[in-house]
Amino acid sequence: MRILFTLFACLSFAATTLGADSQRPNFLIIYADDLGYGDVSAYHDSDVHTPNIDKIAAQGIKFTSMRANCTVCSPSRAALLTGRYPDLVGVPGVIRTNQANSWGYLKPGTATLANELKEVGYHTAIIGKWHLGLKSPNTPTERGFDHFHGFLGDMMDSYTTHRREGHNYMRLNEQEIDPAGHATELFARWAADYITARGTKKDEPFFLYLAFNAPHFPIEPPQAYFERVKQQQPNLSEKRAKNVAFVQHLDDAVGKVLASLEKAGLAENTVVYFGSDNGGSLPHAQNNDPWRDGKQSHYDGGLKVPFFVRWPGHIEPGQTSDYEGLNFDIFPTFLELAGAKPADDLNAVSLTPILSGKPMPAQPRELYFVRREGGMRYGGKSYQAIIYNGWKLMQNDPYSPLELYNLKEDPQEQNDLAKSERQMFRQLQQAMQRQIQAAGSVPWQADQED
Repeated sequence: MRILFTLFACLSFAATTLGADSQRPNFLIIYADDLGYGDVSAYHDSDVHTPNIDKIAAQGIKFTSMRANCTVCSPSRAALLTGRYPDLVGVPGVIRTNQANSWGYLKPGTATLANELKEVGYHTAIIGKWHLGLKSPNTPTERGFDHFHGFLGDMMDSYTTHRREGHNYMRLNEQEIDPAGHATELFARWAADYITARGTKKDEPFFLYLAFNAPHFPIEPPQAYFERVKQQQPNLSEKRAKNVAFVQHLDDAVGKVLASLEKAGLAENTVVYFGSDNGGSLPHAQNNDPWRDGKQSHYDGGLKVPFFVRWPGHIEPGQTSDYEGLNFDIFPTFLELAGAKPADDLNAVSLTPILSGKPMPAQPRELYFVRREGGMRYGGKSYQAIIYNGWKLMQNDPYSPLELYNLKEDPQEQNDLAKSERQMFRQLQQAMQRQIQAAGSVPWQADQED
């Protein structure tokens, strides 16, 4: 009871302190796709330079130990927008164009962050990648967003043609559109246009979810960016140089969006969160240093991601936090800052204490991960990982033995202790089993008639 009271008092103080102004803040999520921890120069010296993304970190809080909710796209996005583990909202795997290889269906009736903020008077918009449904009832404007300008699907076969397996999933609300230009530049321009328009309506706060497709493969930077990188760093391989150029192109797009906030006079009252849905893809020369492995993997290279929050005048700049949480913690954080009460059954935890310079509750927290996938390696089955009090139990496909790591002593996950630490193994296995049972009644396939 004492712990619960302390938590409530801490959250109440944080929300009061950060939300002291009568004007409620706007919210901007900038979400990259497959951007590895090592491909953001705020974390360490690198061959890639991200000054605009780094600026968000420098002007607010740089989190060094946050993880994505999944190793791949759809589940991470479902968790981010619902504050719940992805299998609890019907999205344990990737939603794809081909129904025979689609492994999720966003649970009807589950409130999204857009739904919740709209309820308390926010205008809500998504620009960029949706990837949580291709048709009714799971399109953005049916799941809480007032405005959608972007791409319904998963990945683009090309950033300049915007097709996926021959389908055009570009939309302006419900209307199919066929714009010309590189998708990263289009999304940045549309976001800037939206922000400019909101600058004339400052009496109505907004929530903008800007989800770039970049730097998800295919790695397609504009030629000028690629040539500049090759000139400046001639020793890079062509594959790495393309990825560096692609990330720097994304960084410039982020800079244009941030500049639009300044120009519209909205920067001081907009909370900006920058993150990534999972780690980078190693076969595509992306960088997750110093963590092991990458996208699709439950080793930390697949899970640890860039995570920055700024709010000028409210969050002290230049801070660093080593708190270990998950991307979806933004969900209750934004709700509290908006003056709303998060639902009691969320799995996410509000970060408002950290934003106000206060410690989070000291008690350990379970962090759960799941992914379902098809093909020979996975067979349509799911595989899980769980972290608790510095220990991780995990597997990277449903047919391999579970592995156990002491993350405090072995952050690079080199020494599997599954056979020697049997008590901890059993404790985490039981915790994992409870999480699996909790999602057992949630469908992750649409009815056949849908």
